[in-house]
Amino acid sequence: MRNTILVLITCLVLASTATADVKLPSIFGSHMVLQRDRELTIWGWADAGESVTVEIAGQSKQTKADAKGNWKVTIDPLKVGNPLILRVTGKNTIELSDILVGEVWICSGQSNMAWTVRRSDNADREIASASHPRLRLITVPRAVADSPQPDFRGRWEICSPDTVADFSAVGFFFGRELEKHLNVPIGLINTSYGGTPADAWTSRDALEAVEDFKPLLAEWDRRVKEITPESVQQRNQEALDRWKAAAAKAKADGKDAPPRPRPERAPQDHPHRPASLYNAMLAPLVPLEVAGAIWYQGESNCPRADQYRKLFPAMIADWRKAFGQKEMPFLFVQLAPFRYTRNPKQWCAELWDAQLHTLKTVPRTGMAITTDIGDVKDIHPTNKQEVGRRLSLWARATVYGEKDLAFSGPIYASKASVGDAIRIRFHHDKGLKSRDGKPLTHFTIAGKDHLFHPATATIEGESIVVRSEKVKEPVAVRFAWEDDAEPNLVNGAELPASPFRTDDLPLTTAGRKF
Repeated sequence: MRNTILVLITCLVLASTATADVKLPSIFGSHMVLQRDRELTIWGWADAGESVTVEIAGQSKQTKADAKGNWKVTIDPLKVGNPLILRVTGKNTIELSDILVGEVWICSGQSNMAWTVRRSDNADREIASASHPRLRLITVPRAVADSPQPDFRGRWEICSPDTVADFSAVGFFFGRELEKHLNVPIGLINTSYGGTPADAWTSRDALEAVEDFKPLLAEWDRRVKEITPESVQQRNQEALDRWKAAAAKAKADGKDAPPRPRPERAPQDHPHRPASLYNAMLAPLVPLEVAGAIWYQGESNCPRADQYRKLFPAMIADWRKAFGQKEMPFLFVQLAPFRYTRNPKQWCAELWDAQLHTLKTVPRTGMAITTDIGDVKDIHPTNKQEVGRRLSLWARATVYGEKDLAFSGPIYASKASVGDAIRIRFHHDKGLKSRDGKPLTHFTIAGKDHLFHPATATIEGESIVVRSEKVKEPVAVRFAWEDDAEPNLVNGAELPASPFRTDDLPLTTAGRKF
């Protein structure tokens, strides 16, 4: 009896101590990078009414936790310099060390952003040479949630051969370029999840504000209400039982077993559910001060490419609102060509078009074009070094003001009729040329009947003239309008031209809501 009482007393003491502890979210940790030259928000939890003091770089800020135990303070802007110590004191003290001040970037998207250094080109060499003590890394674990979450489990690490292998390759190569050219510490936050659509990365409030997304929300709400986890589990078990029987029969017949069925996921915890990833993998980062975000996603939205013209800008605006930056830099990768076997041949092209539309209509965005570094047989091309470098070019030129830096391939600007041809002009057009010295490829042209025919394209100064013998009175041009298109038009910096169209004809994905 005495031992039981002692155990109870000990548990009560430990419980009371635990509730009294001042706490910080995981985004704050030793070895982290804080954004330079900005007022910084430090936040956390404590007992209701508990006094909290935050000290860093000679600053001391005091506050009290509110009735729900939440607290936050604002730190005056910090400059790049020696490593700092962050000390947070309430009824207990937290001390974080080796904190650097520099540039902080979010790295997000689906599998091509999640793709690791160890699975990229020249992985052994890249890992062995990855000693970058001013480059700091943290990964948000994959998770879904019904509502915005306050925290995640993760920790900051110093970039080294021991820590870089399983980090986002695009994120690492982007950050490595920035650290090299800016000569400041770089913090990278990898929050990515393979195979996921942009609607899962957008808040419920932002989706509800756009009429076009309401059918998507209604469909998922129906699924959550009508499909239970138990029914999904039962179907998965039945499918597995059928597979086992078929595999056993195949073995007895000396044949190969059929593919094992992929388990169905209940809608309640599905990573495609609208807002589910925003809640679990982005909300815990808010209101951290960041320099901007890089994004590699779109494959999962190809079947709804026309909707992406509204969805992608809405998601960017949603993130900017969350982080309190109306024009937070947002740089993204235009999908690499891939030979889809089940999709119509232009779904990816229509997604490219939506991405180009976002670049042209949403301020402070940038787009790395990758039509020349993909693999039409592999949706995960492994040359992530060049993807990261091209994103860094946009950042260096448009965010950090590096002058005279070529940072984009040719972007369609305008068209003009010239007899039986159409003249195309571009932005970022200096030194238009063929990458391989051969005639320009993947141009098509149409007349008033809107039937597109293969066309010849000739460089004339800083423009291209497009024509076809089959089209005497052309009205529209399209370039690289196929999912597996690998065109050869580049500029003097060897950066490829973006796919484009000059028409506004309805897309094949128009009307697809979910």
